[in-house]
Amino acid sequence: MNPPTTAPDSARLRLDKWLWAARFYKTRSLACDEIDKGRVRVNEQIAKPAREVRAGDTVEVRIGTVVRIVIVRAVSTTRGPAPVAALLYEETEASRLAREAAAERRRLAPEPALAQTQGRPTKRDRRDIDTLRGRTDWNDRWSASIDGDA
Repeated sequence: MNPPTTAPDSARLRLDKWLWAARFYKTRSLACDEIDKGRVRVNEQIAKPAREVRAGDTVEVRIGTVVRIVIVRAVSTTRGPAPVAALLYEETEASRLAREAAAERRRLAPEPALAQTQGRPTKRDRRDIDTLRGRTDWNDRWSASIDGDA
């Protein structure tokens, strides 16, 4: 694997560009949206997309329910293949263990669909429910009657 291409000013790079180049998000606009929603922090501070990151900064990224804490190792202005992008950061040991534990909990969790014993009520079930609730008969719901009382 080749090392990542560094930016001309290799000391710093915009946060949204770095997140895109490190393959945390597919596009820079998605990275900007997530940063604006407060799902990305740099050095334990809320960040803005234009915030510059440097090697050694700690970046906390929340994607869904997964929180990843990574240390910036390099900056790159180009988005390369995943193995090369992985060289831009190093995930902390606590973050990796927490992520693996969450994945294991999700794997062992019961299927949500199995918790439902019944689906939608049938027409007969609906009529039984209406009877139990004391609702009137179906024929009493019509606005016009056969007798001509309307």
